[in-house]
Amino acid sequence: MKNTVVNAFKRHQELVERSLAAVAPDVEKAGNILLAAIKTNNCMFTCGNGGSAADSQHFSGEFLCRYKDDRRPLKAMALTVDTSAMTAIGNDYHFDLVFARKVQALGDAGDVLVAFTTSGTSKNIVAAVKQAKTQGLKTIVFTGEGGNYLRSTADAVIAVPSKETARIQEVHQIIYHALCEHIDAMLPTIHTA
Repeated sequence: MKNTVVNAFKRHQELVERSLAAVAPDVEKAGNILLAAIKTNNCMFTCGNGGSAADSQHFSGEFLCRYKDDRRPLKAMALTVDTSAMTAIGNDYHFDLVFARKVQALGDAGDVLVAFTTSGTSKNIVAAVKQAKTQGLKTIVFTGEGGNYLRSTADAVIAVPSKETARIQEVHQIIYHALCEHIDAMLPTIHTA
């Protein structure tokens, strides 16, 4: 057991170090996209599957509640939480459209879609990003090494250099927490429209 835990920590630490340089430019780009949306009082929508759905809800919750310090709530909505709508869309249309149809109904130009997919190939995430782009939303994708389509489509792609799902998700959490910290630091300088 001890070796398993030690090895997990070592793989985590190695990936964090490798990720720092690999993702820094896109993390900065993502931060600028989110700050621009906050300035214009637009909404951040998030989505993902499985553990990435949990990350999408976590990130959205940090906007709606707070990260560290008390501040005004920021517009955010996790597209993963309405089971009635998701199952209706999945049943009546296709599971590939569970997020895209929500983006179509709720998204406005200037809003941001933040999509989490460790593989980069989840069909419902790809469909949501496509829909967001057609409606003028900015798109940020948190992913791993895969997902070439999303790399060429999204406005910012934060690609953790790994194929190991658990480690990718751990680094994603570090990154979206860093984005929250940066946004909270910048909020006093933001005057909304």
